[in-house]
Amino acid sequence: MTPTMTPIVDSRIRERARSAVPLSCAFLILIWGLAGASAFAEDAHAEAGFPDEEDWPEMDLEARIAAVSDGELRFVGPERAAATHRHVNRIRIGAESLREGWIELTQCHENLDAVGAAQIIFSVERIRGLEVVSAQGIGRAWVEGPSVQLTDIAPGARLCIRAESRAMFALGDGRYRLRNGPYMRRFLDGYYPMQVVLDVSYPADRLALVHHQPATQPGFAVRAGSGHVAVDAAFEGRLFTCLDFCETGSSDCELAITDCAE
Repeated sequence: MTPTMTPIVDSRIRERARSAVPLSCAFLILIWGLAGASAFAEDAHAEAGFPDEEDWPEMDLEARIAAVSDGELRFVGPERAAATHRHVNRIRIGAESLREGWIELTQCHENLDAVGAAQIIFSVERIRGLEVVSAQGIGRAWVEGPSVQLTDIAPGARLCIRAESRAMFALGDGRYRLRNGPYMRRFLDGYYPMQVVLDVSYPADRLALVHHQPATQPGFAVRAGSGHVAVDAAFEGRLFTCLDFCETGSSDCELAITDCAE
């Protein structure tokens, strides 16, 4: 894994392999760097009738494992993602971002899993000025190095943090890419539905959005205007997003765009 981008959301229960562990154990939310490419798969589980997560305490470990996605990306409908972990990112790209790659990031996690302890971890090379803005339904939240530590997380808890993230990359020929991911919500060896929102502002006098990945489809919506892009995703598995920009007046904006997985 190459630590080059933020964010990743990887919620997993720490446990011994194949052993039954109560849901009150610690979750780990990782926000660090790029991993392997995600792949889109047809929604093979659309009619599977997955149990609600509140029913988990009555299920054995094998049944829990059988109820989750294997990590391949599947966009889902609003009924599948309702009341799940919602991850909201507000990103500001400034003129300095084009020179140095640093963007301003405010990140809020809503409907956090109710566990005794969790941590949000960033790549040390790609984060600076990390601070907790607000915490609701959380016993304690504090910054520790490139991470945010959480304890005593209640149902429906919400956390907002702020930082600068080195997330903007020059592709050459007047083009730039904002690449995020993979986003994921993971338990044991499976992946559960989650929601991701990106709210991106950029200097409209300098840049124009020319391409985005994935393509618009049910479960992945992109709304673009001058100086602003909004992305809403509901999915299970691992999601990468790429927003590609071109400098205003550039003659090379129609050049082939590299795949987001590369």
